[in-house]
Amino acid sequence: MCRNIRVLHNFEPPATEDEIEAAAIQYVRKVSGTTRPSAANEEAFAEAVRAVTAATRTLLDGLVTKAPPRDREVEAAKARARAAERYGPREATSV
Repeated sequence: MCRNIRVLHNFEPPATEDEIEAAAIQYVRKVSGTTRPSAANEEAFAEAVRAVTAATRTLLDGLVTKAPPRDREVEAAKARARAAERYGPREATSV
């Protein structure tokens, strides 16, 4: 699975259309093997993103769970902790 595709189910507030489309774009990029389609493939790429977005929305709307909704901030903190353990703490960067 693409690392950039995030779990979208069972969050409060629910996943936004932007989050669902971003996941669809990442999926289509992974499957097609390209981040930017050529002009000849642009229409097929865009149609695939629309189809995957719609399928993802249908899936999320149909899923049922007994688990309480997850908190986005808590899950983000867990992800940062896993990354720090795996890669070491991030160094502060000044801009």
